[in-house]
Amino acid sequence: MEKKIITISREFGSGGRTIGHKVAERLGIPFYDKELVNQVALESGFAPKFVEEHGEHSPSSSLFSYAFAPQGVPGVMNGLSTADFLWNIQCNVILQLAEKGPCVIVGRCGNYALRSINDVTDLFICANMEDRIHRIMERYHFSEKDAINAIHSTDKRRKHYYENYTHQKWGSIDSHQMLLNVSRLGMDRTVEIIKQLYNH
Repeated sequence: MEKKIITISREFGSGGRTIGHKVAERLGIPFYDKELVNQVALESGFAPKFVEEHGEHSPSSSLFSYAFAPQGVPGVMNGLSTADFLWNIQCNVILQLAEKGPCVIVGRCGNYALRSINDVTDLFICANMEDRIHRIMERYHFSEKDAINAIHSTDKRRKHYYENYTHQKWGSIDSHQMLLNVSRLGMDRTVEIIKQLYNH
């Protein structure tokens, strides 16, 4: 059976998660977000909230957040740091979910975890800063200043996480099959484009 997986990486506030959910609904295939987090939590022993926060973000917005991360004790988490241990389990869970059949996976370096699978449509969702600020203000009831700070901080941490583990450039066309700008395309058209890519 064809796997036909869609992976979506995204800028914070671009609406990538919403797009992934809508695509999965229209295609009638599973959307893995909370279920992925819960499965990683179950296998790692970490709390779901911890997995959700640290499963696609670097420990801080500093470039050196991994360089100075303490290593685990031999025999505990295989001697790996918390971040590396979580990364390994998360990759295994993503592979297990993909093996079940067609699905949509948002974030968590899904495109890299599934790099050995041929039937993967790998997308990066972006949007204009103005639209992202508005979305974050509306969703989280942030002030404009707080929304801007959240966007910069979250994007930096996602970027450092992605580049640390994949050694590829986050948000680059060299790292993804296609980049889609929601501000130019609109939410519905973006969803329809992904649906057509999947079907053809």
